[in-house]
Amino acid sequence: MIGSLFAASLALTALQDPVTPPPSAAQDPTVYRLEEIVVEGTRLEERTAEYVREVAAPARGRGPARWRQGVCVGAANFDPELAQYLVDRVSDVARDLGLSAGQPGCQPSILIIGTTDGASFTRDFVEMRPRLFVVGGGGMDRGRNALEEFMSSDRPVRWWHVSMPTDSETGTRAARLPGDYVPGYDPQYDVLGYAPQVSVTVASRIQSSIEDTMKRSFVIIDVDKLGGVSLEQLGDYVAMVALVQVNPDADTSRYETILNLFETPDSIAGLSGWDRAYMDGMYAVRPGRISTMVQVQTITQAIVAAYREQDEE
Repeated sequence: MIGSLFAASLALTALQDPVTPPPSAAQDPTVYRLEEIVVEGTRLEERTAEYVREVAAPARGRGPARWRQGVCVGAANFDPELAQYLVDRVSDVARDLGLSAGQPGCQPSILIIGTTDGASFTRDFVEMRPRLFVVGGGGMDRGRNALEEFMSSDRPVRWWHVSMPTDSETGTRAARLPGDYVPGYDPQYDVLGYAPQVSVTVASRIQSSIEDTMKRSFVIIDVDKLGGVSLEQLGDYVAMVALVQVNPDADTSRYETILNLFETPDSIAGLSGWDRAYMDGMYAVRPGRISTMVQVQTITQAIVAAYREQDEE
């Protein structure tokens, strides 16, 4: 039982090889799977676009964000064996997406925390360090209502992402934070002193020089609510919600996805074809699309391409 591995001590973990993957589990034939829909190209694209619209959860007024180069994964409040596995699994999935994974001792950008009272712990954590969750700049989080849901939810696993609009060429911040001021400008008369300086290299009605970059992910696990899920299933679930922005209220019941873990734990053994293709698609497209419709179309095409590559393999 995963709960038996939980410990009260706070410790950040290092990286090492993952444990043996889980065996296959029985699956519900009514959900959409790669092998059932790949035959009809139009149907595949329709289902994929529906999935993207349902699952994606970008910051307010922004497009989906992704990690730019790499991540550092940390875990706290777990037995060392469980913490090590979670760090390893998320790091391995990150590498599969073309990201680098931090070495032991790095400063965590993804922090996985265990608790026996998710709602109470999360609220105390947010109230103690509110700027970790709401930085104060535009387009960096999903807003106060979503944060309240994050704190009060009774889900076994909850997550919160902080992203940032950045210069697509340099990666520098493209949004003002409270207190920002550029030296050399008159603070009383010159508004440029309060604005980030970014380069504009793309002249297009559908493409922007600004992209959305993930900066922090918090994943809080209520170990008393995990039920009978396996460590391998939990690791894949955490990897999914830590590496891409997932809507916690998404209805994914029609799809074969790890996001259904706590509704139908016996139906999914780990990351599915949907999940891997979705993440591959998110990291395959060039960010910075201005139109939401174009964003969905572009990601959909990348996911469909990933599906077909899986089918060929």
